Amino acid sequence: MFIPTIKSKLNSFFRLLLPSSYTELGVFTFFLVSYGILGWYIALDYHIIYDERIPWDAYFSFDNKAIVMTGGSFERHPLSYYFFNWIREIALYLSDGKTNAVFRLALAWMSNLMVSLSILQVFKYLKNIINLPDHISLLLIFFFGAFSTNILLSFTPENFTYTLFLLSLYNHYAATKIKSDQKIPALPLAFAGVTIGGLTVTNIVKVFIPVIFENDLFKDWKKILNAAIRGLITCICFVLLYLNRIDFKYKTIFSKTSQQYEKFSNVKNTPAWDMISSYFFGGNILFSDFIIRNKHNMKGFHFKALLMYVYSSWIPYIFIITLLALISWSYYKNFKNKLVQMLMISFIIDIIIHCLMRFGLHTSYIYGGHFVFVYPLLLGWLFFTYRSSVKITSILVVITGILFTYLAFNNYYRMTEFFWFLNQYYL
Repeated sequence: MFIPTIKSKLNSFFRLLLPSSYTELGVFTFFLVSYGILGWYIALDYHIIYDERIPWDAYFSFDNKAIVMTGGSFERHPLSYYFFNWIREIALYLSDGKTNAVFRLALAWMSNLMVSLSILQVFKYLKNIINLPDHISLLLIFFFGAFSTNILLSFTPENFTYTLFLLSLYNHYAATKIKSDQKIPALPLAFAGVTIGGLTVTNIVKVFIPVIFENDLFKDWKKILNAAIRGLITCICFVLLYLNRIDFKYKTIFSKTSQQYEKFSNVKNTPAWDMISSYFFGGNILFSDFIIRNKHNMKGFHFKALLMYVYSSWIPYIFIITLLALISWSYYKNFKNKLVQMLMISFIIDIIIHCLMRFGLHTSYIYGGHFVFVYPLLLGWLFFTYRSSVKITSILVVITGILFTYLAFNNYYRMTEFFWFLNQYYL
């Protein structure tokens, strides 16, 4: 009895994770190949993905080497050290222990796999949870696939790459449970808490959001108690692993966290409204202007870094305003929908952290892996709302098509600038 149950659970998990139809296989293969070609070219011809001399900031403030070697700072990424040990060892095994082009290619392809699977999860959600027709789902998924976050993370070994996958997978899984009036079992909840919170500590809050939307939770004290026990188990597992990571020296968490907040929250050279629009809402989707800065690695090595700047034209602002208007429209029309509330509350957490608390606001374009999947899903719910209105659906298709066209053109042009930068400084 026990073995068949385990087998059934594994089958369900792989059906959730992997393509289960020809359309899903086609979507997954398309992005795997497209991103793969991009990553292959960058990894073999340039050394920007991983350079022993450059621990951080070579492009768009990503910390490639630091993340690959250590998993990042323990106060923000408490358990990623263990995760990236596996990533690094796999890449080293494939490259015969050398940090050469093969090593970079292995890192790029692991990132490519995670982003392609993330896009597949969004596509599955659009099809299976929202029940959109294929042509609408494909329009939204190609729109999503052209986001700057997905393009960059497809070849970047970073926490955000794997966070994007884990969050999109968990949101899809949680939506299937809530839609069928089932509760989220303790084991998946704890696993999600450890993995998602372990890669970025603030994201652990998002793991508990679906629990509060379980069917009739607040009408039965037994259900509340059960949910509290599941949440407590998750927290205990996470805290014990976190403390073990730092040898139970818990006071260092508070001092390091305070230092990080001061470091990343006191930038005054750009107006806050422009950082919010160009970086937080914009840069994750639509590449903004690029600037080159002189950097050094604190050990005497100087290098060139590519960063994003605020938009220099009014058109990108119109793009972002239009997209946010569609998202707000979707939220308003689906306010009573539990699945939409789950998405929006998750998004609001990031808005509070980066826009209100201003943590990392000047580089918030790199945090897209925490929330960009929300955009196509909320757009999907907007299409669902007007599924019986041919006129409004047609208007939405036209608007999304125009946004997609401009997005594809803009991001393609900016990527040519990125390759100019690579040819100048990272051959």
